[in-house]
Amino acid sequence: MQTVSTNICERMGHSQELSEFKWGTVIGCHLCNKSIHEISLLLNIPRSTVSAIITNWKQLGTTATQPRSKWG
Repeated sequence: MQTVSTNICERMGHSQELSEFKWGTVIGCHLCNKSIHEISLLLNIPRSTVSAIITNWKQLGTTATQPRSKWG
């Protein structure tokens, strides 16, 4: 018999800011020539997030979380 999950976060995706440590880990893996797919599997985060982190790092040169827009 299957159990029904009552935790909504287990059933639906939820937005959560990644720690700077995790950002740094993504960049470290990238610098060690790991693919986006490999990094995603290793750290259990979506490929789109891994890709966005790498893109931001290349453009801004930092892993620091940028302030969010107050309009959206």
